[in-house]
Amino acid sequence: MPHARALPLTRRGLLAAGGTLGLGAALAACGGGTGEDGGSGEGTAAGRSGPWSFTDDRGTTVRLGKVPANIVAFTGVGAALYDYGIQVKGVFGPTRTKDGRADVQAGDMDVSKVTVLGNSWGQFSVEKYAALAPDVLISTMFDSVGTLWYVPDESKKKIAQLAPSVGVSVYDRQLTRPLQRMWELAESLGADMKAAEVTAAKKRFEEASARLRAAAKAKPGLKVMAGSASDQLFYVSGTHLSVDLEYFKALGVDFVEPPESAKEQGGWYESLSWENVDKYPADIIMMDDRASALQPAGITKATWRRLPAVKAGQVIARSPEPILSYGKCVPLLNGLAVALEKAKKVR
Repeated sequence: MPHARALPLTRRGLLAAGGTLGLGAALAACGGGTGEDGGSGEGTAAGRSGPWSFTDDRGTTVRLGKVPANIVAFTGVGAALYDYGIQVKGVFGPTRTKDGRADVQAGDMDVSKVTVLGNSWGQFSVEKYAALAPDVLISTMFDSVGTLWYVPDESKKKIAQLAPSVGVSVYDRQLTRPLQRMWELAESLGADMKAAEVTAAKKRFEEASARLRAAAKAKPGLKVMAGSASDQLFYVSGTHLSVDLEYFKALGVDFVEPPESAKEQGGWYESLSWENVDKYPADIIMMDDRASALQPAGITKATWRRLPAVKAGQVIARSPEPILSYGKCVPLLNGLAVALEKAKKVR
């Protein structure tokens, strides 16, 4: 889990308040959907009217009589599928900002055309979910036991009765692995993976990866810190566990690495008081771009303003929950590459 301070996997949020009239009947009508363990991890689709199966990253194979049409997904997953031409019916997770605009995790989706089951942690309307007559639920997973991201513990059994689920792991692996899995999933759902815009996006991703590798090699003395902010604390992520940071590190980027003994929430991050925000010297700071985090423009702490990287203007955005389409990951790679190319050592 990418240091979501208020959202630890060990402390699931409360289900959004709401009535449950008619839910029992909906559960009975929809049934549970069947899944079985094992399989190769491959997805198959025999035309839009044929049978469908997909083996997810839990090793669970979901088999249906037809390719799913009523798809409900975590917002970021819905955004990735949208990039491949698959439109989901419902989403859960950060979808709209307070002023009604599309959240950064919604990507290019038209959020007015999807049913939002919950916009924040712990919110998931089971009644709305049942009304969609879902064929499958798809989410990411940020742990080793297959916990579906943003599916509340308090209602997960009811949710599981309504439709089978597919999980794509983004835990302790490089970005290229979940990108490939999302590609396979989209293809199984009927996406045209040979479309010019799809293949071009993958090529741009490969080119951006090469650019970042070259930039890191050219500036070996630069140290990068991945941070996130709240009113009370500053959080420093290590590269271990995070798909983006693990990949960037593999390309040669030199990151600040908090010691394991200092990390919290299963090893994701270290939290620092604002008085100690200068604990780890860095030349470039990557800051969490999610709506749940305090953005750099809103940080008024004097200790933050005094950081050499801040004074030098060497602060860039980071997406700890990247949208898993090749096209959406290109700017993440290029943004860091440009920062490295332009940065000077300030420690």
